Amino acid sequence: MGRLRSLLIPGVDKNLLVRDAAKLLPDPARRRFIAGGASLGALTLLTGCDVLDSDSADAMLARISKFNDAVQAWLFNPDALAPTYPESMITKPFPFNAYYDLDDAPEIEAADWKLEVSGLVDNKKSWTLPELYALPQVSQVTRHICVEGWSAIGSWTGTPLRDFLKLIGADTRAKYVWFQCADKDGYNSPLDMRSALHPQTQMTFKFADEILPRAYGFPMKIRVPTKLGFKNPKYVTSMEVTNEYKGGYWEDQGYNSFSGS
Repeated sequence: MGRLRSLLIPGVDKNLLVRDAAKLLPDPARRRFIAGGASLGALTLLTGCDVLDSDSADAMLARISKFNDAVQAWLFNPDALAPTYPESMITKPFPFNAYYDLDDAPEIEAADWKLEVSGLVDNKKSWTLPELYALPQVSQVTRHICVEGWSAIGSWTGTPLRDFLKLIGADTRAKYVWFQCADKDGYNSPLDMRSALHPQTQMTFKFADEILPRAYGFPMKIRVPTKLGFKNPKYVTSMEVTNEYKGGYWEDQGYNSFSGS
């Protein structure tokens, strides 16, 4: 009985904690956890966190989130493609999505913008839009899946990120490509290297065969159809190849970093 009492969490609903933890677990771990009797005791065995208070509850959920990331990364097949669709299925109008209104989206002057490259790369030169536009480009019609529960199909054109990483001499043994954006709050997000090298991961410059509109991330967004929408950064200003996990705007607020779709 003493052990059970030590797991009670002052100010935290233990049933909600267990429910939230189950949501974070990937299949088949989620099914095993539920079938085995989802409980605080089971969570303690799984994570090694003895839950005594709200801070410990946060630590437990964070550890499960990291476990989720590791399992998703292990299961990720870098050769499996996200579904593609005919142009007749494109969502019109394609929704604007951000944590701010469109009026607050960055307004970037093409002539002033440059993509800064840093980290574990041979060539750290800055890239202008005309230079990037001159690179070979491909198109894809893929589905954007939002963590909020909606999805939309769009047509995206740009340069495969893996081709650009090769061009700049990036060390593809590094763990991450980290993107910084022009949003007012300094949006940023890491992308694991295996996902960065996926054939559909793209430096996007066009939407529906037109220059990428401001609503969708002008002058450049990173389109990652194997990831949830928040892992597709817009208004990108720089990329860094690194072994350091630098966090991200939503990742620092508890979202899974891998977040495969």
